[in-house]
Amino acid sequence: MVGELMATTAYFVKKLGVLSFAKLGAIIGMMYGIIMGVVIAINTVAPAVRMSDSMVLGVGSGVVTFIINVFIGVILGFIGGAIIAFIYNFAVGEMDGIEVDLEVRQ
Repeated sequence: MVGELMATTAYFVKKLGVLSFAKLGAIIGMMYGIIMGVVIAINTVAPAVRMSDSMVLGVGSGVVTFIINVFIGVILGFIGGAIIAFIYNFAVGEMDGIEVDLEVRQ
């Protein structure tokens, strides 16, 4: 087993499922929205507290900012993923597709 050569086979991705790729985009967009939501929420709390002299309002605005960022990240990621898959499917007609080398294991 050790030192044994594994065979690789080249395959070509000829078509992407638009809906499945859009779902992947939504997950990536959600992760981006969470990261950006935390960063922006932290930067929103202090000015809101200073403007209103209310910690509750400051924290509330930070939470709302976080939720909006995650929601927008999911929506834009879904739309972006669908657009990328649609463009790929259109363009792959003019080329061979993306080559993927897969390793065969036993």
